[in-house]
Amino acid sequence: QVQLVESGGGLAQPGGSLRLSCAASGSIFSINTMGWYRQAPGKQRELVAVISTSGSTNYADSVKGRFTISRDNAKNTVYLQMNSLKPEDTAFYYCNADIRSLPGSSYYRYWGQGTQVTVSS
Repeated sequence: QVQLVESGGGLAQPGGSLRLSCAASGSIFSINTMGWYRQAPGKQRELVAVISTSGSTNYADSVKGRFTISRDNAKNTVYLQMNSLKPEDTAFYYCNADIRSLPGSSYYRYWGQGTQVTVSS
């Protein structure tokens, strides 16, 4: 069993900041790519940012220069630092991770339960 647990969501004012965390636990041999997605009401889930094992990153154009994804491999944790927040960043944020539970097994993509981020004055 593998679990991803997000934390750090909440209410922020426009221009403010929030930091999301997502910790993976359970039967973990290795973790490949980790990432953050978001889904606003009435919209499809969209990629926010991803980070590879080596630290290479990729961002949605809408968050470039404002959000920073990072990871702590020793803690099996991925972070999303969100600065200069805008009302359109309001969404439910989900983390995911490609995890191999046993040596030689395939990677499987796990998802967290999500955390709400609301940007409003």
